[in-house]
Order: sequence, then C-alpha cells, then structure tokens
Amino acid sequence: MNWIEMLVVTAGLSLDIFAAVECQGALVARVRKRHLVLICAVLSAWQTAALYFGSFLAGLLCRYDLKDAKLLTGRIIAALIFIGLGLRMVFKAWKNDSVFERRAEKIGIGVFLKMAAIASVYTLLTGIAFGFLGADVFWMLAMIVLFTILVVVLGMYTGYRFGFEQKTKAYLAGGVLLVLGGIDVIVWHM
Repeated sequence: MNWIEMLVVTAGLSLDIFAAVECQGALVARVRKRHLVLICAVLSAWQTAALYFGSFLAGLLCRYDLKDAKLLTGRIIAALIFIGLGLRMVFKAWKNDSVFERRAEKIGIGVFLKMAAIASVYTLLTGIAFGFLGADVFWMLAMIVLFTILVVVLGMYTGYRFGFEQKTKAYLAGGVLLVLGGIDVIVWHM
C-alpha cells in the first residue's frame, strides 16, 4: 500500500473525528488553547494506539491463521473494512442527527475520552486493514497523528465559528474517501 492510498483512507477516517469535534466546538463559549492541546494529545495517542494494535493483530492473523491464503483473504477483508466504514459514514451523513445545542464554558475531557473510545474501534479496524495490505507502520502512524491533530483543531474552530452544520459534509466526504479506498484495494491490490 503506497502513501497516497494511506493518505486517502486516513483522511476519510479522520473526518469522522472532525465531525464529532465540530459538534463539541459549537457548544463552547470560548476555545481554550491549553484545553485544545490536551484534546489533541489524548485523541492522537488513542488513535495511534488503536491503529498500531490493529496492524499488530493483522500481522498475528497473517502469521498464524491465514498462512497460504493470507494475501487474497486479507485484501478482501481490508476492502470490506474500508467500504463498510465508508458506507457507515455516508449513512451518518444521510441520517443527519440533530445536536442539542447549549453553550458551555468548558467541555470536560470525559466527553473527548468517550469520543476517542468510539473512534478507536473504527481506527482499530482500519489498522487491521492496513496490516493486511502491508502498509508501512511508520507512515501509517505519522499520518494518523498529523490528521488527528489537524481535524481536532479545525473541527473545534469550525464548530465554534459556524456551528455544527458542516458535520454532514464531513461525514459524506469521509465516507466517499473510505469507499474509494476500498475500491482502490479491489482494483489495484487483488
């Protein structure tokens, strides 16, 4: 898997976090930079751990369970993961859940820990897919850290300035990128 393919998938996955952080940014009375740095650190660490663990699990599966059929089976699983996650995000865009908007002085870190836990499930699946595709671990982890920091900052300020209305576009764009990543795996890696 080359870096462009990893970039597309990582960007698609990160847009899910963007939408969630944007909704939280719409609620704050003021964006505190120290709080934002803490959120970036927590989400980045959590995402990195989930992605690495997923890649590690895929390596174990390839080594002990899939043996001879690991190439095709792993690539099919990777394509299904990307397409499934993409369709989930497109459905979230179509569903367009409303957000109960209320102004808060500060949003507790517990909200972001819950967000990180939910997002890490999808990141773990993506790590498994990357592992099956033989993605370079260093670039995979570097991209997830950079994208997580970028989408947290942009999501918080977008929500603060414009409200939560951009979340539907973020879900849709992320879903399209993930589905394209799945199609790419089918076309170029099988």
